[in-house]
Amino acid sequence: MEEIRIIIASDSVGETAELVTKACTSQYKTEGNALDIVRLPYIENESNINEVVSLALEQKSIVVYTLVKPEMRLYLKEKLEENNIENVDIMGPLMSILSDELKEAPLNEPGNIHKLDEDYFKKIEAIEFAVKYDDGRDPRGLPKADIVLIGVSRTSKTPLSQYLAHKRYKVMNVPLVPEVAPPEGLFEIDPKKCIALKINQKNLNAIRRARLIQLGLSDDANYAKDDRIEEELQYFEDVVSKIGCPVLDVSDKAIEETANDIIKIITQQNR
Repeated sequence: MEEIRIIIASDSVGETAELVTKACTSQYKTEGNALDIVRLPYIENESNINEVVSLALEQKSIVVYTLVKPEMRLYLKEKLEENNIENVDIMGPLMSILSDELKEAPLNEPGNIHKLDEDYFKKIEAIEFAVKYDDGRDPRGLPKADIVLIGVSRTSKTPLSQYLAHKRYKVMNVPLVPEVAPPEGLFEIDPKKCIALKINQKNLNAIRRARLIQLGLSDDANYAKDDRIEEELQYFEDVVSKIGCPVLDVSDKAIEETANDIIKIITQQNR
């Protein structure tokens, strides 16, 4: 079988066009060595385009291209058609439709998808950070965190950490328990990035009782008793007073509302 050659031409790195091309070629039983895919990235001017056309003529290649700048896309299209070279414009047709539907001109900036990728990886990094440093597991996370949440048990520290991680914040949370001294690093970090989660006794009692029942335990365990909760809340006040950090009452708030309040506090603190 005669080898089929495909040139990927892009004004960025060409990953998008290559992925689409490979997705298409994977639908055929043709042996892999019968397909030759060459990627030509960073096509920025007419000289680069002329090189693509010359190579395509020389190798009798199909040209698959992703050029976002309309003048470059039009020039390449004209040159390919002049030379009867088989070609596929991956982005042009859809961008034309989107421009009509959105009533908006495209940015025409090559490589924007990689900016999105970078944002995605930042989110993944933040999520992994929240998992790694959940529940005060490793005090070495304190200086690395963007936000440190502190509070007694059942103040939504973990779900808040995960929610904020999806907003690209690296969050560590530290539980406050009278019998366990907080890590020393908690008193050494900038108090501006520490948020204390406060809750009233009545709400905390109800939440803990419900949690015990959910676990199949008796709801009159010490964990949910008023005197134990009073002790923990007093300990919370003592630690917060020592740190000098902002305090946020989460008694009657949803996770999303609390998270937005935390972001506002952190943003104002960083100004």
